[in-house]
Amino acid sequence: MGRIKAKIKKNLFGLALFFVGLVFGSLFISNIVAQGPFDKALEIAKARGLSPEAVENALKTYHPTGVKDEYIMFSSGGHSGQVIVIGIPSMRILKYIGVFTPEPWQGWGFDAENKKVLQGTYCDDLRAKLTWADTHHPALSETNGDYDGQFLFIGDKANSRLAVIDLRDFETKQIVCNPLGYSNHGAAFVTPNSEYIIEPSQYAVPQGGKYAPLSEYSEKYRGYVTFWYFDRKQGRIVPEKSFAVEVPPYWQDLCDAGKLASYGYAFCNSFNSEMATGKPLGSPNPFFEIGASQNDMDYLHIINWKKAEELVSKGNFKEVVGIGGFKFKVIPLEIAAKERILVFTPEPKSPHGVDVSPDGKWIVVGGKLDTHATVYSIEKIKKAIEQGDFAGKDKFGVPIIDFKKSVEAQVPIGLGPLHTVFDNRGFAYTSVFIESVVAKWQIGTWKLVEKLPVHYNIGHIAAAEGDTVSPEGKWVVALNKWSIDRFAPVGPLHPQNFQLIDISGDKMKLVYDMPIPLGEPHYAQIIKADKLKPWTVYPEIGWDPVVQKKSPYGTELGKEKIERKGNTVYVYATAIRSHFTPEIIEVNEGDRVVMYITNVERARDATSWLRSWWIQHQSFY
Repeated sequence: MGRIKAKIKKNLFGLALFFVGLVFGSLFISNIVAQGPFDKALEIAKARGLSPEAVENALKTYHPTGVKDEYIMFSSGGHSGQVIVIGIPSMRILKYIGVFTPEPWQGWGFDAENKKVLQGTYCDDLRAKLTWADTHHPALSETNGDYDGQFLFIGDKANSRLAVIDLRDFETKQIVCNPLGYSNHGAAFVTPNSEYIIEPSQYAVPQGGKYAPLSEYSEKYRGYVTFWYFDRKQGRIVPEKSFAVEVPPYWQDLCDAGKLASYGYAFCNSFNSEMATGKPLGSPNPFFEIGASQNDMDYLHIINWKKAEELVSKGNFKEVVGIGGFKFKVIPLEIAAKERILVFTPEPKSPHGVDVSPDGKWIVVGGKLDTHATVYSIEKIKKAIEQGDFAGKDKFGVPIIDFKKSVEAQVPIGLGPLHTVFDNRGFAYTSVFIESVVAKWQIGTWKLVEKLPVHYNIGHIAAAEGDTVSPEGKWVVALNKWSIDRFAPVGPLHPQNFQLIDISGDKMKLVYDMPIPLGEPHYAQIIKADKLKPWTVYPEIGWDPVVQKKSPYGTELGKEKIERKGNTVYVYATAIRSHFTPEIIEVNEGDRVVMYITNVERARDATSWLRSWWIQHQSFY
């Protein structure tokens, strides 16, 4: 019996050794097999002269087929008049959104409904005919200071227009013209619950767009900061519920809305406090660039929009007849100054960016002709306003808070600071134009941590949810104005260069270069992709995307028809892929033909060249 047990034990031991050997052997064999692809990858990297860091960067951005990006960036399209939608971190272009300029692939701007949108609201005859723009500063709609993924707003710098884009279908729904001016730079910026979209004018104009000689510049010219009321339910700006604050004829630049600790305030930069008007031939006046850079300081505009809103609700405004004869509610400069709706504090000369920290406590200004990021304290600003602690007034009676009583710190970061974004670890990232670097510095200690060279002449900068109350960190994108030697030459006009930067570690790492050959983009915002809930097909056949409901002209399959009323022929047609019903339409010479074409295709991504909702109103003679 004992011998039998010993034999069984011996066999079990041998069996166990066999299985252990089988497992380790399998692992060894699979490892040998796995070495093949890795060896091949190493050979490719070696042949291309790629460093381990370059391979690491490639892995950070590579997305296998079907894998989607974690973030979506909305970038202005600059002179294209459009918006560019980009995946992050892959840096793949996903879409161009037609806004102020027709976009042929989507059919945007070519049918009757789109043309009405392009003509705009509150637009004079000149601007109603425009089909070009210079898009600047996209702004995502917010709820409690966080992106909510519902709407996108963007301004047209060249023509002082503002557009509303519905992110259910990524299409433009409304364009409004500002009757108070012809140009804006800082548009658009939203208040924390998208109550208002802020649009400051850039260059001062005579009220109503009337003529006045430059010799009467300080008397007749004015700027405006407009607060466009946004009806979220309707998805539209309501001009009748909007208002503007009149400001001096300094040139207003960018703005940002306060949040949390600074909620209810808006902060706008200005330059040319000298009120320079240029050099006519034979004049002793300095050139614009010299004349507008004489003073060491310009004025940060501090606007209490909640108090302004209250004044307007009580009728304490004047109705200005603006460009095109459109009337607009304006709080006059003298009232804004008297009621302390508008207050100034000095800021370093020729400022560009003004950015509010995630907690709303700090307002960061970059003076293009300075070497610091200047940080203001909202607590100090509020205290000075409440106590009436002012150093004096400007020429127009606006109270001025002493610089030292509003500023918290000045962080030396390099020559030409512009814009600042934030991460989730207490760091700020500022674009430094002349030095061509991204400067990383710490909030609270106000110490410069690191500089990363970029290529070249960085303008704007974007971070993952980096201008909200809850930044994500992870990624920063440098929007560089020049690329010079980064890409293959394509003629004298080079693309811009978007550079992706990994900020997840202790050191910033430049990861990817992306050429942008479409206009000169200005500013971008990056949202978590899962906050966006776009449709993949429209809710119903015959959907009218302009009003986001079914069109009365929509035609169902089998219900196509042709109707004649006098010499006008109405065609109610359907389209699916490349097939139209009816195929043949017979009319008389001289007839007017109106066609309503409904694409009845419901398959995802199979709408061919005609969108599934598209109702085309077109007349032929």
